[in-house]
Amino acid sequence: MERILWICDLLLAVIGFLYISRTVYLVVGLFTTKKYAPARRQHRYAIVIAARNEEKVIGHLLDSIAAQDYPAELITTFVVADNCLDGTAQCAREHGAICYERRDPTRRTKGYALEFLFDCIRRDYGIERFEGYFVFDADNLLRYDFVSRMNDAFDSGAPIVTSYRNTKNFDSGWLCAGYALHWLRTSRLESCARSAFGVSTRLQGTGYLFASELVRNGWHYTSLTEDREFSSDAVVRGYPILYQHEAQFYDEQPTSLRIALRQRIRWAKGNLWAFTHFNRGLWRRMLSVRSWKEKYVSYDMMMTNFPVSLFTVFLKFCKAAVTVALFIAAAKYDAISYATFGTALFQILIFEHLGTIPMAWLVFFTERKRTPPMRWYKKLWYSLMFPIFGMIGDLATWIAAFRRVTWEPIPHHASIAIHEIEHHIPHGQCRQGKR
Repeated sequence: MERILWICDLLLAVIGFLYISRTVYLVVGLFTTKKYAPARRQHRYAIVIAARNEEKVIGHLLDSIAAQDYPAELITTFVVADNCLDGTAQCAREHGAICYERRDPTRRTKGYALEFLFDCIRRDYGIERFEGYFVFDADNLLRYDFVSRMNDAFDSGAPIVTSYRNTKNFDSGWLCAGYALHWLRTSRLESCARSAFGVSTRLQGTGYLFASELVRNGWHYTSLTEDREFSSDAVVRGYPILYQHEAQFYDEQPTSLRIALRQRIRWAKGNLWAFTHFNRGLWRRMLSVRSWKEKYVSYDMMMTNFPVSLFTVFLKFCKAAVTVALFIAAAKYDAISYATFGTALFQILIFEHLGTIPMAWLVFFTERKRTPPMRWYKKLWYSLMFPIFGMIGDLATWIAAFRRVTWEPIPHHASIAIHEIEHHIPHGQCRQGKR
């Protein structure tokens, strides 16, 4: 029995060592990130948005695009109204977007909607007409200088750029706050450091920009997590993914635990697919390139895709089972107390997640200028509940490993305008022009 505990501890230590770079990221990300000089040229961009029944929110996104401090003639906005049953298409057109409508209930993912949209753009405009493409979700809102700041990074030669993801309904409950802290933690404590070291980061669903050459032959990332698929393929093909800390956008987070679990299971299933699909290509690139930095980029993406919680949770449950067996055997001789038994199980199954509580407080401190004002006791409550967000992720990964998962839309209801978050933008300025 003791040997099993020793083996489990050894394997957990090996896994921890494989992810030791994340600790380095945490420290470096607190203090520095890559800065970009002002762009020498303003590039021509297209914005692509996949929307399904998003009539309540898409108008605010398009208004925030119209409010950008970037030349309107250099931005063209495209929307695909994907299997919509509401007025999404009409709303998009009223707010100045070029809208295509898609009807295909059998191929349901966001990736298929984007594939259709890029085919329409190629047919009607030509892919090369635009130097770069932004990808947004219909519930997003852009800070007034978002495109300008992303243009600074793109003009420096970055083929793919991702940005700072904030939350427009941060203070709508512990679940929304958990999502918000997760995105802010990733931006500040991972992407900042990766950018500072000059290595690729990863895309996170929305709010990113890429050069048109990457979709010269169309968009073909149609899995449950098209962002992870695109990120992995970019690394395999040798395209770096850089991060622009100064470009900030907002999105809406689920308020329902049922919806959140459904979303996390889909993410987990998509990430499992990305690991199995790209593992060989990432290994091949890691072994073939000469640059140690490029080798590390492939390794880092491979470990990002690796379903680590499948192994760590299994090993912890093995430790728990052995602990129970030892307790039962020792209890006959009163050699162990119930308190000791409870403490052992607590350390095995829960203690690791409690480390995210001070992490949440750290994020609240470092991002205090970018998060909405809230009372200290709310921050304390959200921090104490943050470990549950990680536990939901572990549970979702295990469910995804043994269950067939289909894509389902996430409903959005937070009808918030950009001037309600960025108070320096006067109400009405967001309708200054059409794209």
